[in-house]
Amino acid sequence: MEKVKVAVIGCGVVGSGYHIPSYIANNDCEIVTFCDIIPERAEAMVEKYGVGKATSDYHEIVNDPTIEAVSVCTPNNTHSTISIDLLRAGKDVLCEKPAARNLEEALLMQEACHRSGKVLNIGVVNRFDDSVRRIKALIDAGELGEIYQVYCSFRGHRMIPGLGGAYTTKQIAGGGVLIDWGVHFLDLIMYCCGDPEPKAVFGHIHNKMGHDIKNYTYIDMWAGPPDNNGVYDVEDFVTAIIKTKGPVFTINGAWAQNIGADELFIDFLGDKAGIRMQYRIKERHSFILYSAVNGALLETIYDFNTVDKFQNEIDAFVRCVRTGEKLPSHIDNATITARMLQAIYDSSEKGKEIVL
Repeated sequence: MEKVKVAVIGCGVVGSGYHIPSYIANNDCEIVTFCDIIPERAEAMVEKYGVGKATSDYHEIVNDPTIEAVSVCTPNNTHSTISIDLLRAGKDVLCEKPAARNLEEALLMQEACHRSGKVLNIGVVNRFDDSVRRIKALIDAGELGEIYQVYCSFRGHRMIPGLGGAYTTKQIAGGGVLIDWGVHFLDLIMYCCGDPEPKAVFGHIHNKMGHDIKNYTYIDMWAGPPDNNGVYDVEDFVTAIIKTKGPVFTINGAWAQNIGADELFIDFLGDKAGIRMQYRIKERHSFILYSAVNGALLETIYDFNTVDKFQNEIDAFVRCVRTGEKLPSHIDNATITARMLQAIYDSSEKGKEIVL
């Protein structure tokens, strides 16, 4: 069978570090075009892998009838426009998370997907993590009983990314720690719990830590260094309670806080057993199941070999281009998470619970 012809738009950290190597490792596809508004980035990919061509104009990909599938790894403010253009041109699309800056843009993407009949998946890569899949399987099998509460913490000590740059500019990113980190945690929880319908949301965001960019104290900064003349108008802390038709979710997240301990974990609380999953960005997610059997309390550590989750994600995307299967990362699921994110922002702005 002829290989799927692929293009990658955006050759920055996510595109070059995760999507492109995963496509290269997949024997059922070939990258024919690399695109980046910084031409040298795209050209570097051509030189590194010895395949495809480079361009700085994504419309060349839109107008190329030979390209079937495209990864969109660009800043958040371009996700909606680029993805919709590609869908209308008959391309299948994998767009990095978040789907868009806000719910309105995400719904436009969903509509374009349905109208085109093409695939639109969002890069919520944890749905392809082997540990997460095992947790979901345990929940689905009833090993935890009724899941009534999920608590998650994604809190870092003075870790604001690229302070003053795209990550901290609302017009570009759409938000701060909630839309950057929170989307991963909320989507992971939704996937494990079967994507329950959200009913009501109460949340609050804080924008406290990065106003004095020049004097901001930190150890390291991804997407840095700081831009002393840049913008900082997004949240660095979020707290929220989300009621669903299933469990209640409680979240606390921080890019930056004056507590020198990072906490990244999720607790799934059931009436038969519970799971704590330690969230690691680069390593596999490990977890412990806590239960009671025959009058004894047990802690079961799950440790096993895993395949890189980005490779799983890309392999599934390439496969679905041929089969038409609907993946767990489909825009229809991503818009549910987008609706919750939007409700948290709206609740904070209005100071009241948002009923969905």
